[in-house]
Amino acid sequence: MNSQISESEFDNLIKDADTDLGMLASEKPPVGTVQLPQQDLSFFGKIPVNVTLEVASTEIPLKDLMEVDANSVIALDKLAGDPLDVKVNGALFAKAEVVVVNGNYGLRIVELSGASLNDLTS
Repeated sequence: MNSQISESEFDNLIKDADTDLGMLASEKPPVGTVQLPQQDLSFFGKIPVNVTLEVASTEIPLKDLMEVDANSVIALDKLAGDPLDVKVNGALFAKAEVVVVNGNYGLRIVELSGASLNDLTS
């Protein structure tokens, strides 16, 4: 999935969203409290993001990479059975394990990274 959203398309999504911030006349906040208007953020659900699964990585000298052939093995930095990194737009989002669902690969999330929405933007 390599679809990108342009700045003007993003602006149109925001303009098209129903963001009625006013309170209904019958709703009154309790005395002594300030009630902030509630925003409908469902329009964010239309923004495409790139989700990737990173198995492992390693750093090797270019000389070693140039000697790789069809039977070469490159050792990676993660042990077999360790949870894999799920990244959203390149930022760590969760740890997961691979599962098979109806003949397709899938991900079972085992731990969320706690990254905020701001951390996931690039």
